[in-house]
Amino acid sequence: MLATYNPSGFSFAHWVKTAFAENGLGPEHFVVGVVLVIGWIVLLSATYRSMGLLGLILGAAMFGGLVWLLVDIGVLSIDSTSELTWIILIVASIVLAIGLSWSHVWRRLTGQFEVDGD
Repeated sequence: MLATYNPSGFSFAHWVKTAFAENGLGPEHFVVGVVLVIGWIVLLSATYRSMGLLGLILGAAMFGGLVWLLVDIGVLSIDSTSELTWIILIVASIVLAIGLSWSHVWRRLTGQFEVDGD
């Protein structure tokens, strides 16, 4: 996720923007872009299959509420766009990481295996 975009200036989005402004895009941009798209498709489909839409919504709501609480009690600051972007990226990464490992967590909690019927 952070390789695709992050506020530090070292990401695929910044690399493409700089290349486009200077001398144009090359095959290296295309290859890295395709690798990132493949990674995103694998990550999102695995997360969606393991958690479902309701699980994704509940996970995002839980971590959104946690961020809200931490901002409210003064632990986190969202004074700048960069800070807010980092918080959003971290929360999205946590939700996707939980989605990737949810089948393993579910099996440990319940003893049941999830089997894909397709």
